[in-house]
Amino acid sequence: MGAMPTIEANGLTIGYEVSGAGPPLILLHGATGSGRDHFASQVPVLAEAFRLYVPDARGHASTVWDARSGLSTTQMADDVLAFADALDLATFHALGYSMGAMTGLHVAARAPERLRTFVAISIAAEREPRLAVGRVLMDPDRIERQDPVWARQLAARHDLAQGDGAWRRLLPAIVADIEAQPLLRPAELRAIDPPTLIVAGDRDPFVPVDAAWSLARQVRDGRLLVLPGVGHDALVDRPGLLHVALEDFYRSTASIAQHRAGEAAPPETSPETSKEA
Repeated sequence: MGAMPTIEANGLTIGYEVSGAGPPLILLHGATGSGRDHFASQVPVLAEAFRLYVPDARGHASTVWDARSGLSTTQMADDVLAFADALDLATFHALGYSMGAMTGLHVAARAPERLRTFVAISIAAEREPRLAVGRVLMDPDRIERQDPVWARQLAARHDLAQGDGAWRRLLPAIVADIEAQPLLRPAELRAIDPPTLIVAGDRDPFVPVDAAWSLARQVRDGRLLVLPGVGHDALVDRPGLLHVALEDFYRSTASIAQHRAGEAAPPETSPETSKEA
């Protein structure tokens, strides 16, 4: 496997993968993960329809950042917009999972005109129960005691580029961000106007279904997909069902996305695109 390409953006050297052909789609991975690992089940399918850009977030895998300096959702939203700028992407589709979905929400609230569509998987706008669950699950000492396999995976994923013990520094920074990140106000969520799909597992300890439903109702053009029997790892628990749902979402919003990219006239108004929230 060859070296990952990198690009300079927002003071970082961002490692990313690129594949496929078609409209640009940026995939934003979750906390403690990497683009390559978290989207392994989705890339082969999505690359049939999109040009995929899959960056590693700061402090994760190939994108070097000392997590002891802090890690914030605001920074990561800045990183995404700078990454898109460096690639000369005036508009793009975005799909985020967990931490990446929260980053994407902030991008969408700050610069909705940049997004053709947005998919947010395993996230809600509220801080709890994400913070309480995160404090328990992302405790490095607990992981080493109770889940040594995950500890080795985290070390293999992050320490090669970030330095020995980087994963132990990263996890507390992630929890600190959840505790301090600015929560989007209703008016900010309402400003998110690209077609938006909110995906939630019905057994996700981080994101209750009613919180996902609330988020889908607050954005301007929201749709909700609840995956039965699925926890937080929605990308891997029911990948086939997710593939079908994404295909339907992108097909049904194609004319809107083309218009938002400046490639087509405005689509005719339909009940789906003019619904009350």
